[in-house]
Amino acid sequence: MLLREIKNIFHKELDTLFPKEEVDAFFYRCVEHNLKLERFVLVVQPELTLSKDEEQPLFEALSQLKQERPLQYILGEAHFMDLELKVNESVLIPRPETEELVQWILDDVDAERSRSVISTPFNDHNLKILDIGTGSGCIAIALAKHLPQAKVFALDVSKNALEVAQENAKSNQVDITFIQQDILELGPELGPELGPELDFDIIVSNPPYVRELEKEKIKKNVKKYEPGTALFVPDEDPLLFYRAIAQFSKANLEKKGSLYLEINQYLGAETKALLKAHNFSEIELRKDIFGNDRMLKCKM
Repeated sequence: MLLREIKNIFHKELDTLFPKEEVDAFFYRCVEHNLKLERFVLVVQPELTLSKDEEQPLFEALSQLKQERPLQYILGEAHFMDLELKVNESVLIPRPETEELVQWILDDVDAERSRSVISTPFNDHNLKILDIGTGSGCIAIALAKHLPQAKVFALDVSKNALEVAQENAKSNQVDITFIQQDILELGPELGPELGPELDFDIIVSNPPYVRELEKEKIKKNVKKYEPGTALFVPDEDPLLFYRAIAQFSKANLEKKGSLYLEINQYLGAETKALLKAHNFSEIELRKDIFGNDRMLKCKM
């Protein structure tokens, strides 16, 4: 069958479910992933014909897209910053808003490095970072990739998620210490295997923060396929993870260490108040690329 005919079938089957531009993106991403062909292939080869074996993965992907399964899960991979990451239903699909959170950290580290040229030299070897609720490992791996001398730790309650994160760390050639712990049950100590004097310069987290009452605003494919335990929190206590993270951070951040959080856009003021109640200072709230209150930074 001609490749352009398969593209037409994608639109015929999916245009009632998704915007046409998104269907185009689905089609070309499947072509890139399965056939290793560039997006412009139909411009230079409009009569390109595929064999039955070449057609099969495209139609298999189409069948799953009709069920509104996320393309990243269909292909088993997702892009995050300059990384290629494995993903499956055990982990959330990385979002562009989270890239902004990572970039904020990297920008702050760069600024600190620049300031230290004149005074005490900044040493990446001494930088200790903890990612709480690592999921696919996207935050920890991106930080480890850009700060190769830093010591990076990543915590998650899910064994399956940690297996994905460990595979991603290996494929992206970074060294990360992974810890299976529930932050809601974790006291001030991470454990003797990591050493009694382990204090972090940076703690970062993108914890569950979507209230049950907000479920109706969430896309069907997210609710159906992405892990609910990584998304949703009870309406009566939507900040429970932030409270646990704040308490842990008070005990495990270096003096003047920084805490970075991705937050619920509707609870910016409440999350700031929680951090203030835990005596954090220099609390800064930032909007994401969509204009939503999405990120908080504070210091000990």
